[in-house]
Amino acid sequence: MTKAEIVSNISNKLGLEKSDTQSVVEAFMEEVKTSLTQGENVYLRGFGSFIIKTRAQKTGRNISKNKSIVIPAHNIPAFKPAKTFMDSVKEKVDVVEK
Repeated sequence: MTKAEIVSNISNKLGLEKSDTQSVVEAFMEEVKTSLTQGENVYLRGFGSFIIKTRAQKTGRNISKNKSIVIPAHNIPAFKPAKTFMDSVKEKVDVVEK
């Protein structure tokens, strides 16, 4: 599902203009990004948490130059779904075997 589809679905369900709904969705995403860049996690009860995870320093390889490089410790954004969210996905979505 794309952002445009999310905006369209919410707009149809609530009877709002798509432009108003798009503004709200984009403002929400911007607020999540701003909070994470300021070092604050975002907790949405019943949905999940947008959190900051720290990756430890590690040694990698630059294959083209055949040298070892040090990848410094860094932070990455992550999403951790709530238990109720995970349980509903487990119940309603069929397992696709490859």
